[in-house]
Amino acid sequence: MATVSSRTVAINAAFLQEIKLDNTVLRGLLESLRRMVGQSWTKQAQAARFTLLLGELRDQLAMHFALEEAFGYYEDAVAQAPQLCDRAQALRGQHPELFTELCTLVDEAEDSAGLSLPLQRWSHRLIVAFRRFDRRLREHEHDENELIFAAFDDDIGVGD
Repeated sequence: MATVSSRTVAINAAFLQEIKLDNTVLRGLLESLRRMVGQSWTKQAQAARFTLLLGELRDQLAMHFALEEAFGYYEDAVAQAPQLCDRAQALRGQHPELFTELCTLVDEAEDSAGLSLPLQRWSHRLIVAFRRFDRRLREHEHDENELIFAAFDDDIGVGD
């Protein structure tokens, strides 16, 4: 495995490829779920598919967070801009919160699948919960990107 280094960031090419693949799968799952919540569910098969995709999303998000933390986005950002440490720690602290929220949603979907709730009521509850989770995840990912950009701006300087 080749390692490419710069001043403070070491990137293992094979590991970066794994993160890239992970992100592709994660984005695909999120897009599929977002499309589904924009539709009216008329068949139990749609609810079952939504539940299946939620479970896959849970697994991918676990991998995504683990790779982010192991890859060292946070450590690299803080090494380059120590004043960003509090922001980095707060964002890292959101990983277990977001993951727990998604696990709860998956559990609810799986537990409700066998109940005799009307499909529209069951799907509405899940859709509302997914949209809330999705909004929080988008905000989190945006804030992570802002942290990394801020670290690079401090490292190389802007407005020269």
